[in-house]
Amino acid sequence: MNQDTNRSSEQSLPPNPTPPKRNNTWIYIAIIALLLISNIVLFLNRSKVVEQKEDAEIQFASSDSSRRAVETEYNAALVRLDELVSKNAQMDSMLNDRDSEVARLKRQIDGIVKDKNASAADLGRAKRLIATLNSKVKTYEERIAELEQQNTELTESNVSLARERDTAVTQNVALTQKVKLGGVLHASNIRMTPIDIRRGGRKIRETEKARKTDVLRINFDIDENRIAESGRKEIFLRIAGPDGNVLSNAAYGSGVTTAADGQSLNYTLLKQIELIKNQPVRDVIVDWNQENDYTRGAYNIQLFHEGYKIGEGRVFLK
Repeated sequence: MNQDTNRSSEQSLPPNPTPPKRNNTWIYIAIIALLLISNIVLFLNRSKVVEQKEDAEIQFASSDSSRRAVETEYNAALVRLDELVSKNAQMDSMLNDRDSEVARLKRQIDGIVKDKNASAADLGRAKRLIATLNSKVKTYEERIAELEQQNTELTESNVSLARERDTAVTQNVALTQKVKLGGVLHASNIRMTPIDIRRGGRKIRETEKARKTDVLRINFDIDENRIAESGRKEIFLRIAGPDGNVLSNAAYGSGVTTAADGQSLNYTLLKQIELIKNQPVRDVIVDWNQENDYTRGAYNIQLFHEGYKIGEGRVFLK
């Protein structure tokens, strides 16, 4: 009976229920959603990074362009400085002096221009410094222009003064020459007499014979001169024989002097006279003794003072 009861109990128990199936669709959807969201976030972040990079490149390009513009402006200022130095050598030491204001400006600008990471503020400061530098350059240019104008005026003045000086010198030279010429003596009444000396010099007579002539005696006067100062004057006598050669003997006082044109002038005798201003000198006598015999022909006498010929005469020996 127990067995029947147990069977009956087993038959009356309901069968075990089948566990329900799990639905994973939402899980997949959630995962997909998360992946989509992640991709979107990554995409947005990447786009932002790209934009930031592009912005940085644009800013760098803009900054570099600004820096190069500032550098170009600075180089132009340096060119003007070099032109100043070429125009005025004194500007070289002033502009290149390390302690000068221009040198300090250049150092500050150089530091900014050469800095590739210079900020906009730095470049703005550099532009202001360049403006200050250009202002100083302009001041120097104006000063140099003034100096050049003054130099031109001074040069013209010097040229004018030089002309006046040359004129004055020319006039003075002309006046000096006139005075010098005015002081040159003039000889007159020039005579050359052949002398025959006999009996040991106790008897003297004039002769016309060449073979009897012992001495040629020259007589002349020096005319009154209102310019020549009083004092001892030198008169050079030049006697030329019939052959044209100058009679000369160093033992008798012959020598060489200088003519007014600068040429050498051989002379036969030198006679010193005492001149008194505004008074003539009468009957000056000079004798020429010759060891050799005189030859027949004409003998010419020329007198010189200060290199100028002041008179001449002639005698003919038979």
